[in-house]
Amino acid sequence: MEEHEGPDGTLYVALDEAERGQKGPFLVAYASPAREERWGYYCTNCGTFDNAMDSMGRVRCNVCSNYKKPDEWDAAHE
Repeated sequence: MEEHEGPDGTLYVALDEAERGQKGPFLVAYASPAREERWGYYCTNCGTFDNAMDSMGRVRCNVCSNYKKPDEWDAAHE
């Protein structure tokens, strides 16, 4: 786990929990080192926590536009 300064204080980035992004992986961030409360994602491409996730599991970095495809895809959602 790596400590990073986030918008709400120190966040803990799990180096062993990643989601594939187009420009670089998104690492899972936690509010505590014990991994009790999942906080969000850390974009490894630009080093920010400024990301958004939708209900289908897509993650997009608001800074560099790194993008993770949805977990599940159904043509009915289009």
